Amino acid sequence: MANSMGINYGQIADNLPSPEDVVPIVKSIGATKVKLYDADPKVLKAFANTGVEFIVGLGNEYLDKMRDPAKAQAWVKQNVQSHLPATKITCIFVGNEVLTFNDTSLSDSLLPAMQSVHTALVNLGLDKQVTVTTAHSLSILETSYPPSSGAFREDLVDCLSETLSFHQKTGSPFLINAYPFFAYKGNPKQVQLDFVLFQPNQGVIDPATNLHYDNMLYAQIDAVYNALASLGYKKLPVHISETGWPSKGDEDEVGATADNAKKYNGNLIKLMSKKTGTPMRPNSDLNIYVFALFNENMKPGPTSERNYGLFKPDGTPAYSLGISSTSNVAGSNTTTGGTNGKPLPPIPTPPSTPTSSSTGYLSISPATERYEFAGTVLLTALILTKMLLW
Repeated sequence: MANSMGINYGQIADNLPSPEDVVPIVKSIGATKVKLYDADPKVLKAFANTGVEFIVGLGNEYLDKMRDPAKAQAWVKQNVQSHLPATKITCIFVGNEVLTFNDTSLSDSLLPAMQSVHTALVNLGLDKQVTVTTAHSLSILETSYPPSSGAFREDLVDCLSETLSFHQKTGSPFLINAYPFFAYKGNPKQVQLDFVLFQPNQGVIDPATNLHYDNMLYAQIDAVYNALASLGYKKLPVHISETGWPSKGDEDEVGATADNAKKYNGNLIKLMSKKTGTPMRPNSDLNIYVFALFNENMKPGPTSERNYGLFKPDGTPAYSLGISSTSNVAGSNTTTGGTNGKPLPPIPTPPSTPTSSSTGYLSISPATERYEFAGTVLLTALILTKMLLW
């Protein structure tokens, strides 16, 4: 087990500290991995010789261009090879939540773009140290209840199968963005707050496996593991490329408080330090990237979108993480069922293919081109909607 903290470093703001000043901030929280949404040369140079691992991003607007092998190789040369080995770039993620945009031009370009970037790495002799992947929304799942029944949307299976084959052949991880915050925000009377914040709680039991879950994120991760296994990819590693909790929100954004953000992110960091996996994969590494490093004042959308940061732009903490102690954190107890939890009762399957924002708002999360469906359309975020009947 080698769990280590990752952090998302978004820069949709006009008041952030210089990359050189960000280096000690990243180290202050014990983060050893950073995920960018581009390949900002100033950031990559600032982190040279620090040992911090980087995932760099190619936005959705680059997908069509990256289908051209020559253009992909030019991009890799300029944005990756030029920084190696001083800056430890280990992964490139091509596109963000592409398959849930319902945009065939984007989805049709995804795998060819990934293949071109990988081919460029091979040609440059970098494929053994840099992998290629893409990040998905949890709404690629058709079902997430119980975790043992996790399955991908039927309309995405063919496309996903080709991408999964690419992951298996190249040894790259499967990235998922997961936000239990949306589950609580959408159903605060039915979703138990302690369950989503990793606080001590009774938990629930998956009736098919008898595994005990005392936090929502682990249930979501295991639903993804099961969805992968159902397509024959049981051994594919899953990384949580984004998860977090806002410290401030609009009046209708229930739960968006500094205290809840402190509990969610602080408890999550404690769990990662324990070097334990999920109930279904107790011996697998937890590769999790917290969203986000800074509050970003230029992000559109509700107030919460500008308040996911662990830090304010001046480098001071947005709130205390309180990570000096690892006691009283959910996720550190036994993972088998028993008197500590209740079997999960059936819940209706939510709509699998959102067609508009009428069933929930579109919150623009880490980058301007990336959307997280909230409300009734976020599939696994509804895992407890009608489940916790205490």
